[in-house]
Amino acid sequence: MNEKIDTRYAIGRKEANAYNTQELRDAFLVDTLMTEGKVVWIYTHYERFMLGSAVPTASALTLETIEDQLKMPFFTARREVGVINIGGPGTITVSGTTYHLDNEEALYIGQGNEEVIFESDNASNPAKYYLNSAPAHHAYPCKKIGSADANVLHLGSQETSNQRDIKQLLINTVVDTCQLQMGLTRLHTGSVWNTMPAHQHDRRNEVYFYFDMDSESRVCHFMGEPHETRHIFVANEEAVVSPPWSIHCGVGTGSYAFIWGMAGENLDYDDMDKFPPSQLR
Repeated sequence: MNEKIDTRYAIGRKEANAYNTQELRDAFLVDTLMTEGKVVWIYTHYERFMLGSAVPTASALTLETIEDQLKMPFFTARREVGVINIGGPGTITVSGTTYHLDNEEALYIGQGNEEVIFESDNASNPAKYYLNSAPAHHAYPCKKIGSADANVLHLGSQETSNQRDIKQLLINTVVDTCQLQMGLTRLHTGSVWNTMPAHQHDRRNEVYFYFDMDSESRVCHFMGEPHETRHIFVANEEAVVSPPWSIHCGVGTGSYAFIWGMAGENLDYDDMDKFPPSQLR
């Protein structure tokens, strides 16, 4: 693949504080995902984390290298990839082994797998593969993670409007990874706050990908420093990149779900610095 992809360079706290609305969206919002018939990638300079999507319709899609950014002969030569399907059923073939993924099932693809092919069972109801990738130092085995394999946390309450189920799919208690972690959070009916208290990870980045939203609904995603917050209104199947210095939480105008993906210094899911609402400005 010779096509150059969207690159997001690392932006500091003071610089982001001076951004207007459009500059903030240009720097941190990703609104090009889930394009039918294409593999889409965004390369960030936060932990060299990449996010993307693959939506095969009538034809299969192949995971190819990006020459300008990766300088590698194939995509996973020095990378691991996490996949979560939010669409119809499909298959992913990795080095000759085929994995079938239903809706909300995941696949971990380890370093060193030259052949990765994405397909949908039905072109009229295509699979929608959401992709995250991080640099890898070891070749761990590929593994499918179904709903029964995930570790599920039940957090929040109806009284605080944040009752939710957190499906941990790619974390170190479920699958061996170098640094990549991914999961899916779904809110209960009537709950709108996705992550409260807000928190930040000084030792890793995080990306939120929002989906299952009505066309007119939006999530107001909060970011920035706790004492200097900013917000971005996010539509269906859009993502927000959170630098390590930024908090992340959000509130929706209707029902929604989101996928979180992280990479960085450690694999401790609970390594986060929390900020209750009383500390936010």
